[in-house]
Amino acid sequence: MSDKGNGVDASGVFALPLRNRFRGITVREGVLLRGPAGWGEFSPFRDYDDTESASWLAAAVEASRVGWPEPVRDSIEVNTTVPVVAPDHAHELVSSSGCRTAKVKVADPRSTLADDCARLEAVRDALGPRGAVRVDANAAWDVDTAVRALGELDRAAGGLEYAEQPCPSVPELAEVRRKVDVRIAADESIRRAEDPLRVAVAGAADVAVVKVAPLGGVRRALDVAEACGLPCVVSSAVDSSIGLAAGLALAGALPELEFACGLGTASLLTADVTSSPLSPVAGRLPVPRTAPEPDLLAAHSADPETTRWWQDRLCRVGAIR
Repeated sequence: MSDKGNGVDASGVFALPLRNRFRGITVREGVLLRGPAGWGEFSPFRDYDDTESASWLAAAVEASRVGWPEPVRDSIEVNTTVPVVAPDHAHELVSSSGCRTAKVKVADPRSTLADDCARLEAVRDALGPRGAVRVDANAAWDVDTAVRALGELDRAAGGLEYAEQPCPSVPELAEVRRKVDVRIAADESIRRAEDPLRVAVAGAADVAVVKVAPLGGVRRALDVAEACGLPCVVSSAVDSSIGLAAGLALAGALPELEFACGLGTASLLTADVTSSPLSPVAGRLPVPRTAPEPDLLAAHSADPETTRWWQDRLCRVGAIR
């Protein structure tokens, strides 16, 4: 595979099993690109169409061909991510993470509000009173459900740092924000919007969640962060360590960084493409100048059918970009 027009080679398709189901998948797949500046990752989820996936390819080409801006900090505090698991498992994950902040998935069809509250209580117990707890509803609620649920979740957590994307639309976020005391963070409303400015102008959010790949690269994400005019949290899309490196480059280059970032997600995978995975130590990750070498790519290559699917996708998306 190659994309010589961009000065990069597509060097392989990876398939990395997840420890827990995420967005309906159990294996994270993608293509690694190699260029003069290093390695980039192209891994839009399968349900994204080719047009939306073009931003993900732009981010991978930037990483492999151009590189990233100079950082203004050397390391990043990260949160641990708690999937939809039993309270005792959630407690164990947080206790062993070394992180002072936990992001807890809620509003999953497999989980009731009572289940979510029990998970949050366990997380608070593991973190202690000084830790920060945030929740992510992935746009699952309507306004009334969000207002009711956030009240209960806030009490269960002993205070939430913020709630990420409780509702799908910007107007709904704005209405929820007026009705609750919990900060509201916008994710999908920014990365999937034609105009990210709408989130800030509508008074819909207190925090902007920015992700490198969906926004088209580190430089483009920096522009979006500035345009939003909100405190930012950099998050991953459950990337391999190649994609995580780009997220860390963005977090390292932001002028201000008030909150822990959602980049400690390597633990959600059972394997990685590199023997130097970007795993937090004492709740922090270093800001790399380039992505790590994917020396384990061959060991985690996708099967032939999956490889052909990604090859075809890369060609289609490359023609759009």
